[in-house]
Amino acid sequence: MNCTPRPQASELEGGLLPDPLKTPRIALLVETSLASGRDILCGIAKYARNHGPWALYHEPRSLAEGLPGWLQHWEGDGIIARVQDPALAEAVQATGLPVVDVLGAVPAAGLPLVHVDDRRIAALAAEHLIERGFHHFAFLGIQAENWSEQRLEGFRLALPGPPETVPRFEVPRQLMDRSPWETQMEALARWIVQLPKPIGIMVASDQLGHHLLEACRRARILVPDDVAVVSVDNDETLCEVCNPSLSSIEAGHRLVGYKAAELLDHLLRGGERPTRAERVEPHRVITRASSDVLATSDRQVATALRIIRDLACTGLSASALIARIPTSRSVLQRRFRSETGRSIQQEIIQVRLNHARRLLAETDLPLVEVAERSGFKHREYLGAIFKAHLGKSPAEYRREVAMIGSDGRHYPLSEGG
Repeated sequence: MNCTPRPQASELEGGLLPDPLKTPRIALLVETSLASGRDILCGIAKYARNHGPWALYHEPRSLAEGLPGWLQHWEGDGIIARVQDPALAEAVQATGLPVVDVLGAVPAAGLPLVHVDDRRIAALAAEHLIERGFHHFAFLGIQAENWSEQRLEGFRLALPGPPETVPRFEVPRQLMDRSPWETQMEALARWIVQLPKPIGIMVASDQLGHHLLEACRRARILVPDDVAVVSVDNDETLCEVCNPSLSSIEAGHRLVGYKAAELLDHLLRGGERPTRAERVEPHRVITRASSDVLATSDRQVATALRIIRDLACTGLSASALIARIPTSRSVLQRRFRSETGRSIQQEIIQVRLNHARRLLAETDLPLVEVAERSGFKHREYLGAIFKAHLGKSPAEYRREVAMIGSDGRHYPLSEGG
């Protein structure tokens, strides 16, 4: 979907339309190669629709690209940019136009900044992994990126124990654009092998999530049983193409775009430059298969959980599961409840419920098909489970998660668990 609106015109007093030449012309130097950049653009577009008219100037680009040639002679009014390096910071400042940065990689430039709250994002990741019972943690980031370093610091501070005891592995930025990068992949696999297990790993960005999961596969390490992974930005395409699918945090980039446009509008009207950066709170963790686990040293319970995760929606019963585990029904039921706080049947229902919630949020499938695909026998049983667990019908739930807030937030997915 193209999120950039056409220049608009609204009525002035007396019913006259404004002179198109007086419509603010805004350059957007924001990458389209990453979901975070595209979300920022959508937030800007939402503000322009609500408070314009604005003429938005933008072209497809990557984060690594510098100043576009056309900007040097462009006669515009303001700029919103993901300022990646000092050269780009100097170039946008040289235009003499109001500029709002939405990256924060060059703090020395002193540009007005709207950005996600990297430390709070990291705290959410830590809370997510702690809730799943992990006692060992690690971090995968990108070298010399201040936002990655802030996420590492926030992650370490949110965890129990001395911060310096949380291991980290950092990938050079230039390797992110190389394919293949076998040497680095082998080093990453060796790092994972020597980590204590089970362990929860935070990945600084979805771009790195696939590489971590591939390194685990090469090292024959099970995800999420031995290594649970949670990443950042919720790039749905990247997260879903991973195997297993990648849990990720909705960082709030649409709201960053909206608030950046709001700040630029303030500056265009002669308002004072802010003295501090504005940080946008992250929304929530979107739980997918890479962290949908309970850390446990009981291997039979872990096996049962893995079977439930894989087969619950195919009609798996508690009896069929127990028949797969070499122990007695009573012993397995007791150990399962001790480790998870739920019975085997309750866990099966929970996995089915989580899948139904995702189908309701992501698709327009009729309720009969949602029930069938989630492992429920019929639509009425699906409705009864929703009422019992969530206090609302499936249809009510679907309407709620489809809402788009006036602040630019979008709630397309439900958190699992």
